Amino acid sequence: MAAEETASPRLADAVLAIGGECLDAMTRILAELGDDLANRRPSLPGANSPYAIVFHCVGMLEHWAGSVIAGLAIPRDRDAEFTASGPVDGLIGKVEQVRTSLVEWVDVAVREGIRDRSARGSTRSDAATATPEWVLVHIQRELAQHLGQLELTRDLLTQA
Repeated sequence: MAAEETASPRLADAVLAIGGECLDAMTRILAELGDDLANRRPSLPGANSPYAIVFHCVGMLEHWAGSVIAGLAIPRDRDAEFTASGPVDGLIGKVEQVRTSLVEWVDVAVREGIRDRSARGSTRSDAATATPEWVLVHIQRELAQHLGQLELTRDLLTQA
């Protein structure tokens, strides 16, 4: 694969650092909320529970970094992500697993580019033409967006 089709190491480092900050904040919020509040939805139409928001982020990372970039064909049920529930400790463990894998997947973006443009599991069709840089920035945008959603959701659930 030509060098212009791979991501820069500096971008990869930035995605891992900033993405890591987002994941740290997400797991901290889950731990603070505990199993009960993390699995509650605020009383707003279409609201997601904190658990579902973070579970969705794991699915997003597995899809875009694991399946699209690294070519691992990780199965994804995107709709089910938004109704997911369970113990916080298990989800925090899943976040840590995907975070560990993310280092390798981002390295693939730097060394090789995108391995599987046909990966399915997103409402977007951008994988067919996306550059590795686009995918890495998209991952970062999604993590930051959902961290904000998680923070607002936490605030709604904990207001007294």
